[in-house]
Amino acid sequence: MNSKLKFYQSIRFKIALVFVLILMLTLECVGAVFVRQLEHQNLNTFKQTIELPSYVDNSLAEQLSRSNTKKANKQINQILSEVNNNNISEIRVVDSKSIVRGTSNADNRSAIGQKTTDQAIKATLLNNRSHTENLYDNSNHTRYYVNVIPLVDNSNNNVVGAVYLRASLESVYSKINNITLVYLSAAMITIVLSLILAIIISQEITRPIEEMRKQTLRIARGDYSGQVKVLGNDELGQLAGAVNNLSVRVEEAQESSNSERRRLDSILSHMSDGVLATDRRGNVTIVNNMALQLLGVENEDDLIGKSIIDVLDIRHDYTVRQLVNGEQREMIIDMSNSGNNLILNAYFSPIQRESGFVSGLVCVLHDVTSQQKEERERKQFVSNVSHELRTPLTSVRSYVEALSDGAWQDKEIAPQFLKVVQDETDRMIRMINDLLSLSRMDAGTTKLNLEYVNINELFNYILDRFDMIIKKEEDPKKKKYTIERYFTKKDLWVEIDTDKFTQVIDNIMNNAIKYSPDGGVITTRLLETHNHVILSISDQGLGIPRKDLGRIFDRFFRVDKARSRKQGGTGLGLAISKEVINMLGGQIWVDSVEGKGSTFYISLPYVPYEEEDWDDEEAEK
Repeated sequence: MNSKLKFYQSIRFKIALVFVLILMLTLECVGAVFVRQLEHQNLNTFKQTIELPSYVDNSLAEQLSRSNTKKANKQINQILSEVNNNNISEIRVVDSKSIVRGTSNADNRSAIGQKTTDQAIKATLLNNRSHTENLYDNSNHTRYYVNVIPLVDNSNNNVVGAVYLRASLESVYSKINNITLVYLSAAMITIVLSLILAIIISQEITRPIEEMRKQTLRIARGDYSGQVKVLGNDELGQLAGAVNNLSVRVEEAQESSNSERRRLDSILSHMSDGVLATDRRGNVTIVNNMALQLLGVENEDDLIGKSIIDVLDIRHDYTVRQLVNGEQREMIIDMSNSGNNLILNAYFSPIQRESGFVSGLVCVLHDVTSQQKEERERKQFVSNVSHELRTPLTSVRSYVEALSDGAWQDKEIAPQFLKVVQDETDRMIRMINDLLSLSRMDAGTTKLNLEYVNINELFNYILDRFDMIIKKEEDPKKKKYTIERYFTKKDLWVEIDTDKFTQVIDNIMNNAIKYSPDGGVITTRLLETHNHVILSISDQGLGIPRKDLGRIFDRFFRVDKARSRKQGGTGLGLAISKEVINMLGGQIWVDSVEGKGSTFYISLPYVPYEEEDWDDEEAEK
């Protein structure tokens, strides 16, 4: 909005112009009436001054009635010469036969005795009526007044002739023009003074309006500091007060709107769900940061203005009309095709006004990847449990049926069948115990008996047991292996649950022994890093394929399923180990090269203790 207006565009000029135009119209009307009346009055006065006295008319009528024409004409000229009126240009006397009998114009004496051609005189003689008219002589540009009066014989009331009187009107119109000129001069002076006065008055009237205009411009720019001066209690004063009140209300409304906007932006920015808002056509107008992250977009400008069905890649399944009309309120969107590897739950809600008009759409995106993964894992877990339990149960049933069919009587076969039944039963018991342990860990009901333990001594103690097993093993068919140790000489005291930590090491060592070749070397290490203790157990087995490294700690997952079942594994050892280490606040991971062996790493939190700290604790006890 342009705050600078030209003078002829301002309201003060328009007010002054209207005032002057009204004044000019008034003066024009008054002047027209005045001049018209002045002209009429002056003409009437002039006509009265040039009228011939009645005795002159009677005298002329008597002369025209005489039979002696020469004496009558002489007497008529004598009478006309006695008429002393400077306004009269010519007086002409005509008898009833239209013959000019006398004239007051010495230059027109030749017309005496000739018959007149003037139609006004002939009409007067014929009708016995006076005739008046105004004439304009183009030769000398002079206006004349002509008056033709019939002359009547008093004895018999017969028309004996007519008097033609002509007078110049220039003196009359000269006076009228002078008076008109004076009037126009006064009118022009009045108009100029009125224009100046109108501009001053309009400026005073429009000054509050100008201030209100400036204030509204400041309000439009967001500046609410100014106030319009209230100069009175009239309409403009009330309007100025209303503008000031409006400024305050707009400022409050703007502040409230900004506050709501900031709060909405804060809510949208910190929401854990993605939010998209569209217009009625389905084009995105608002998007928060979480939605950008879930959709894998860095800049919101890449989404603003695009159709939501293209943003969510659902154009082939749904239309904007279906979403806006509420035909589809919720859906699952798999983003794996776009490289995000996310599964989103999209909930759509139309933006509806009080009138019922739908002006847009709101879409809330919730990451359900973990839920979907947990659901799949749960189904897979149930399937695995059913499969793992069905296998030994089927084996037990087969052997029991064989014993029932008479195999129990065979002294060589019956002990073997019973041994298989016992082994499968023990395997199911171990599996159920492991499942119960995992269930308690998942439910958070497992209690830890934490104590500070010298991890060097505990690790050595566990490995010593495996060395003892090797020394006492007398069966030559059993696998032989060697355990190498690389430990730090520093005593490392770590707060752990000794029994559960021992179970973890046993699981990893048993796996290393199972999958290592005969005569293989199992390498164990213990070292200290910044605030952590790192344990590692390496074997020389077949290793783990790279594609299976991420699932090695899943429940019932086996790289070589047939070999694992043959060796009596439940498939839950590593899963239990991971849960235990996580409960202890540590981490467990594996590094493996297929065909060369695997290395399992365990990291536990460690706070170094100085000997002085131990002395202080002993003193307190």
